[in-house]
Amino acid sequence: MVSLRIVFLGTPAFAVPSLEVLLGSRHQVVAVVSQPDRPRGRGQHVQATPTKQIASAHGVPVLQPAKIKDESFQQTLRELQPDLGVVVAFGRILPDSLLAIPRLGMINVHASLLPRYRGAAPIQRAVLSGDAETGVTIMRVASELDAGPTFSMAAAPIPPDATSGDMETVLARLGAEQLLPIVDALADARATETPQDHAAATHAAKITKGEGAVDWGAAAPSIHDLARGLQPWPLASTTLDGARVVLRRTAAVGLDTHDALPGTIVRAHGDELTVACGGGTALQILEIQPEGRRTQTAREFLAGRHSLEGARLGT
Repeated sequence: MVSLRIVFLGTPAFAVPSLEVLLGSRHQVVAVVSQPDRPRGRGQHVQATPTKQIASAHGVPVLQPAKIKDESFQQTLRELQPDLGVVVAFGRILPDSLLAIPRLGMINVHASLLPRYRGAAPIQRAVLSGDAETGVTIMRVASELDAGPTFSMAAAPIPPDATSGDMETVLARLGAEQLLPIVDALADARATETPQDHAAATHAAKITKGEGAVDWGAAAPSIHDLARGLQPWPLASTTLDGARVVLRRTAAVGLDTHDALPGTIVRAHGDELTVACGGGTALQILEIQPEGRRTQTAREFLAGRHSLEGARLGT
């Protein structure tokens, strides 16, 4: 069996299972390329990226170029003489000069069933759209974004209450499971590639912070998808008496609210905090987070408050 020299390009926690699979395989990871360390968390302390932490623990050299087009960085990669590049959530578009360095090219673990959701936010866009299914694709990296031929695909259901964070965990593991058989097949010259149907492609644009503002004129299922699709970032939020509150966990419920304006709290007692939405639909808020405070259940949020029935959110 042939053992490949692999350069791994990946940065966040999503890339860690794939890196760990390669580190435990017959192949040799000769370097990990990660984005630079950046401040994280409440204290904004500079922390090593998740892939850097794993690579360092295994004694694998880590490269963190400020610019991937930098000639000295690319020369360093050439001197490593990699057979294959594996890209998992690296976060940058790779120039042709970089793709040409490994003799077998580069492959990518992409978090969608291509050609759907090419681009920066495939998981979030699938959840926001209320899709029942997503998956991972192992593909060859090409000059055009996420347009290269595919090696394999594996589907995964999206449970009705799953957040984007939940699905990232699922797909990171699924991608790692799919990756190693393809790397082995490339090593043994038995991998087959299938061109994508470019006419069926859709684009998953990068998520922006402004998308988190709840429009109560939308139907309850859409707001529910918004709340789970934007977790863990940027989160779906609204205002109550001018203060920001985050919708942490919600459910669309079968209550007719045609008599109330969208955004009106129609039930507020016990465990029930229900809001009128567009089209006479209703959304129950199960967990809510007032700004600067911890996440609370509806019962905890309502305790000690005057009745909120009739109050309007988002005004």
